[in-house]
Amino acid sequence: MNKLSTSTSPYLLQHAHNPVDWHSWGEEALNKSKNENKPIFLSIGYSACHWCHIMAHESFEDPQVAAFMNEHYVNIKVDREERPDLDAIYMQATVAMTGSGGWPMSVFLTPDLKPFYAGTYFPPVPRYNMPSFRDVLAGIANTWQKQPDEATRVGDEISTHLQQALSVNVQSDSASAFTQAHLDAAVKSLLDSYDWSNGGWGAAPKFPQPMTIEFLLRRASPSPSGRGMSVGQGEGESASILKPALHALHAMARGGMYDVVGGGFSRYSTDNFWRVPHFEKMLYDNAQLARACLHAWQITGKPFFKQIVVETLEFIAREMTHPDGGFYSSLDADSEGEEGKFYIWTLEEIRATLKDDSDFFEAAYGITAKGNFEGHTILQRALDDASLAARFKLDPETVSSKLTDCHSRLLSVRVNRIRPGTDDKILTSWNGLMLATIAEAARVLPLESGSLLPNNDQQAGRFQILATRNAEFLLSALRPNGKLKHSWRDGRTTDEVFLEDYAALILGLLELYQTDFNNKWFASAKELANEMIELFEDPNGGFFDTAKDGEVLLLRPKDVQDNATPSGNALACEALLKLAAFTDEGRYRDLAEKALGLVMDMSMRYPTAFGRWLSAADFALGKTKQIAVVCEADGEEASGLLRVIRSAYRPNLIIAASTYPLQDDAPHLLKDRPLKNGKTTVYVCEGFVCKNPVTTIPELQSLI
Repeated sequence: MNKLSTSTSPYLLQHAHNPVDWHSWGEEALNKSKNENKPIFLSIGYSACHWCHIMAHESFEDPQVAAFMNEHYVNIKVDREERPDLDAIYMQATVAMTGSGGWPMSVFLTPDLKPFYAGTYFPPVPRYNMPSFRDVLAGIANTWQKQPDEATRVGDEISTHLQQALSVNVQSDSASAFTQAHLDAAVKSLLDSYDWSNGGWGAAPKFPQPMTIEFLLRRASPSPSGRGMSVGQGEGESASILKPALHALHAMARGGMYDVVGGGFSRYSTDNFWRVPHFEKMLYDNAQLARACLHAWQITGKPFFKQIVVETLEFIAREMTHPDGGFYSSLDADSEGEEGKFYIWTLEEIRATLKDDSDFFEAAYGITAKGNFEGHTILQRALDDASLAARFKLDPETVSSKLTDCHSRLLSVRVNRIRPGTDDKILTSWNGLMLATIAEAARVLPLESGSLLPNNDQQAGRFQILATRNAEFLLSALRPNGKLKHSWRDGRTTDEVFLEDYAALILGLLELYQTDFNNKWFASAKELANEMIELFEDPNGGFFDTAKDGEVLLLRPKDVQDNATPSGNALACEALLKLAAFTDEGRYRDLAEKALGLVMDMSMRYPTAFGRWLSAADFALGKTKQIAVVCEADGEEASGLLRVIRSAYRPNLIIAASTYPLQDDAPHLLKDRPLKNGKTTVYVCEGFVCKNPVTTIPELQSLI
């Protein structure tokens, strides 16, 4: 075993038996490079990465390749999910040098950590118009021995470029401020570039773009300022904005990308039709896509979207939840050495499992003996419910229940297969994203809603329990001795913490607070926000990704672009905007608006790369409705009033509630809000103006 055997990362542990003398990133490896004057070979990947496994089998398990690596390099293996800071820095370098990036990432560094050669996957022999990994290793070693000055020169140039690329500052207040016209222009750009044939944006490989979809849902929803209309109100501007968002979600959720048997979305589609996914399942994708489907259901009322939400969250509860409440990071694409083997079917398996119902199921999914993927079938709907009902002379309700039964029977068979590997490390940032989704689902799904107030003894719904246990876990296991950490596994945390951890957790806690109104969640969110500002603020606007007391790297990254996950800066901006609405503390709003100034120009040019930012700008520009609910001791009258508030998708609304008298740690929004005539009272404020308090449902409906 090599030095990775004591790692907390499942990805690094996968390489613990390689003949390569791998080091984890740290002083020992970095000092070894300096003392022996050897270049560093930095390999960055993650547990569910298919091509990472391929390169490991082809090269890192080869004794001859390993011997050459050990002789000529200091070899460092990094889990990009544990160290997003290193990944961000050296991915920028890889893109700068090659024009593209991805994982596995293969970067060669000077002993002072400057990159001078980079690539991604290298084959064991020359193919795909690529050199073999052996040739790359030999060429770099020869350059280092005979032309070290050239390697140093390239490293200096790339490092200077990185410093400029990652130093994003506010240019000027007037030129960088978002307006409604900017958001309208972003919407037009997204609609103009939409793929109406297949759904989504761009060509294969097609990524789900949940942040872009969320932005469109926000712009299409009825807003406090009166902009927009519901989908049932005709083909107006709002309906035209809504249409691509719903189309994209439906295209993905009908199967292929979506696991119709067990729930949950895969990482991306390898084709244009969302049929053949890259079968890995990531926590962050499912958090964002489930939430987009939740909002689509709130807007349209279509049961299809609600079904996807429930199935996805049940998948998370069943397969990606630690017994103590944390959510795992991912499931591998491979099982038994084959990508997708766990998820695909043959016609014979379908018929043996479903028997008399097989004809019905085969028609629903267009299943043939030939299959649609290497002789097997990836399940993707071919006929909708109405077509199935007509063909088999069934009513639509029967079709839906019959399909659900078939899926359950197939799932009972699939559980006996050899499962893909699970990356069971728990990341604060990704957990924060899922916490926000589950907490919101718990309060808006009628069958899953739990208690309305913390002192109410109603039985909490399953999703509320799941969200509460997750929040408790994150605030304890991932905050040992009061210091937040990025990653946890088997009782051990890593040393690092990043902006995205603070921001995502704050947002998750604020959603949970608005579900059960337990002041603990709000107080923790505010405390974390103050720590975030102290540790990460950049005086030039926005926030650094790494803490001011963190490890000194080649540079201090400040990545503002949304990628597969939202940028830490976008999340921080959103969190501060919401906290400002809860607390009326102007400094939160000031920092958020300054952060928005970083990205206005870039978001207009590349809206799909700044989707979370665009949603934050929409929140900042909209007239936020602040609702305070104060109720009598038993809180019974609050239930009906809260259901009115939660009955529609209102993205620019925040709500605080408490029994009277208030506790000291209640949000400032509740301060000086007495009961009216001894009854539960609702205060609605908008644009620094508060309406007269109301106590009845009709009065509340007229205000919101």
